Amino acid sequence: MSLYSPVVDAAARTPDALAVRDLVSGLSYGELDARADTFLAALRGRGVRPGDRVLVWTDKTAESVAVAQAVLRCGAIHVPVPRGNPVRRVARIAADARPALVVTDHGERVPGAVCVPCADLFREAAHGPDTVPHPVRSADPAYILYTSGSTGQPKGVCVSHGSALSFVDWACGELRLTAADRLANHASFGFDLSVFDLYGAFRAGASVHLVGETLARAAEPLVDFVWESGITVWYSVPSALVLMAEYGGLLERGPGALRACVFAGERFPLKPLKDLRRGWPDVRLLNWYGPTETNVCTSYEVTAADLARTTDIPIGSAAGGDTVSLEDGEIVVDGPTVMLGYWGGRPRTGPYRTGDLGRYDADGRLEFRGRIDDMAKVRGHRVEPAEVSGVLMAHEAVRDAVVFVVGAGLDARLHAVVVPEPGCAPGFAQLRQHCSDFLPPYMTIDALHTVSGFPRTANGKVDRAALGDLVASGAAV
Repeated sequence: MSLYSPVVDAAARTPDALAVRDLVSGLSYGELDARADTFLAALRGRGVRPGDRVLVWTDKTAESVAVAQAVLRCGAIHVPVPRGNPVRRVARIAADARPALVVTDHGERVPGAVCVPCADLFREAAHGPDTVPHPVRSADPAYILYTSGSTGQPKGVCVSHGSALSFVDWACGELRLTAADRLANHASFGFDLSVFDLYGAFRAGASVHLVGETLARAAEPLVDFVWESGITVWYSVPSALVLMAEYGGLLERGPGALRACVFAGERFPLKPLKDLRRGWPDVRLLNWYGPTETNVCTSYEVTAADLARTTDIPIGSAAGGDTVSLEDGEIVVDGPTVMLGYWGGRPRTGPYRTGDLGRYDADGRLEFRGRIDDMAKVRGHRVEPAEVSGVLMAHEAVRDAVVFVVGAGLDARLHAVVVPEPGCAPGFAQLRQHCSDFLPPYMTIDALHTVSGFPRTANGKVDRAALGDLVASGAAV
């Protein structure tokens, strides 16, 4: 079974059923299948072969979903990059992935890469005959998701067809998805949450409704979208739900057609979670956990019993056929949903060590206790502060920089501590704009602290603990 098979199968069963809808138009399963075949012929005409990477740098549209399907049918590897990423970061991703082709739906181009607009690609093979999908094996790579890297460079998490489908099949069963469901896709295509939205819908023959990048941050219109689209299954980071509740009247308006609400990616603050549980007594609420490298590996369902809680909810029990254990307090995952490895690196062997700390509660369910290193979730996305520091140090007025995450959950913010070049005084607005030229919006700094030098440990390294204490106390100004 391949990751493109669900659309092929659904098109054969129910060709007229809605498959995907963006904010402008939609495609039935028959139309999506035919459009994917057209793009498949065009990709082959462009010389894309099995194992090649195709970087898709587009807005969230039904057309880009068809392109992704074509890439998979070609036996190539889909590399989704959200439109909001600046060209310089996309160029760094392209330098690592070495794509045979970059597909866009806008005017920007990636230096040194072969770029083609979706519209041109479609016209190139309007009558292309070569539309037989390439047979793939379960272990063949399907897509690469680029996350923030500890070396200061984005790193690509490579996932196989079988791994993705192991998660999707489990999720479809857990939520009892049917062809009548209408799933929202709030996450970007470059974020692992979107794997369920898209492929869960396709596996069930349901429809997926895409939330554009602008709408995804607009509370009241987002609540309107849930109601007007008749969404039955929602999946997002908790901060999106908190935003919708605080500023969009989510609880006052009621759940509409919603029957299941799933959240992942960061802790859900207890008070708004309880409000949601009270306000939606008939809607299933599920907390899913797992880094990009494992997709979802544990699950916990929030029930009325959790209204008596005074601490965070657990991340739950193993999911997706995985085995989840603790080794010296670290959460370790093995099983079918775990990645192949990082693109360009050695294939993964053995269990994946998440770098997350956990413990068991009295009922044997896992609780999340934080990170072993300083990686954190900011605005629902995984951020390596070293990548942000590297960008800041590229500015001509900055001699050195360290970035900290201050706060947790919805209050997590990126604080930059910089040592200026002699005679320079870089301002917050200036460095924030510099970050936006190289990084996606969620990795742009929220505060700036200027110091004459960093405290050091005995071996000459920056004393991050001491510097972090200065930032938290406000002493670093």
